[in-house]
Amino acid sequence: MEALLQAHRTKYWHRLPDGRVQCDLCPRECKLKNGQRGLCFVRGAEDDEIVLLTYGRSSGFCIDPIEKKPLNHFLPGTPVLSFGTAGCNLACKFCQNWDMSKSREMDTLADQASPEKIAAVAKKLKCRSVAFTYNDPVIFLEYAVDVAKACRAQGIKTVAVTAGYISEAARKDFFEQMDAVNVDLKAFNEDFYWKLTGGHLQTVLDTLVYLKQDSNCWFEVTTLLIPAENDSPDEIEAMCNWIVEHLGVDVPLHFSAFHPDYKMQDKPATPASTLAMARRIALDAGIHYVYTGNIHDVEGQSTYCPGCHRVVVGRDWYELTEWQLDAKGCCRFCGTEIAGVFEQTPGNWGSKRFPVSMKML
Repeated sequence: MEALLQAHRTKYWHRLPDGRVQCDLCPRECKLKNGQRGLCFVRGAEDDEIVLLTYGRSSGFCIDPIEKKPLNHFLPGTPVLSFGTAGCNLACKFCQNWDMSKSREMDTLADQASPEKIAAVAKKLKCRSVAFTYNDPVIFLEYAVDVAKACRAQGIKTVAVTAGYISEAARKDFFEQMDAVNVDLKAFNEDFYWKLTGGHLQTVLDTLVYLKQDSNCWFEVTTLLIPAENDSPDEIEAMCNWIVEHLGVDVPLHFSAFHPDYKMQDKPATPASTLAMARRIALDAGIHYVYTGNIHDVEGQSTYCPGCHRVVVGRDWYELTEWQLDAKGCCRFCGTEIAGVFEQTPGNWGSKRFPVSMKML
């Protein structure tokens, strides 16, 4: 195990004429001297190259419902072995997982496991997939890709929960190993991205178009609605129209409620009425599958057939309450195909959350 914890060599970087090394993994293009770390904190310069400093280390493992990622059209009802590391390549003032994504303490990484161990444990615990979540897996690309390859060898799917802030050069290497992705589209205006995340909107839009046009990943989109920041009807309508034009009507869209956290504790929580408004705008724009999250909303959490408009997958929080899909993933009432990755029968994991210690397995 000690070998796991050594700095891991990476691919996306180049040396600069002034002796520094530039990381090319994401648009930040951090330029570092030996001993310095990038904004993400987990990639740094050593011996005139960029290395990953958290390979094999995790902030902890837990079995979640797949719907918590959130993914509503990928193996519904099944358990997913979830884990993250530390750090992030965005600087969101509203981060809902700031204790891990903003961590600068290696003590946060309390568990460790090789890619092969993670795949074996997922199979042993009957998880259908492994999720890279809690913080953004883009920054630990090499570890995530190796885990994905080990999982694929065991028949286990992999899921990336990401903000999509990745360079064009690295996109293929990362996403070609993933089976499902949830992209956090934080807003639909550049001013929001720059002031509240330190990033840029266009990079995320480019990632979404890449996923649609050039990958085999199933993907869904999530937007956290923050009062008076990204929740105006005009912005939501513009975003939905862009999704319809560039991604299509079958990409599931999740609107989640914000709660005061990290550096935005002065903001109120998102009212349920705002989520309902956003959902209606998205449906009116033509998007077939629109969901609300972080609130109790049976209607907004259930899947409706775009053909006959009846419930085909009922949900109450993370519990499946109804299943009206046939063996081919079509509506049992009218035969319309429901977009997604479905098995003949749904899982029955429900809303359980089960911490897992790699040291005990």
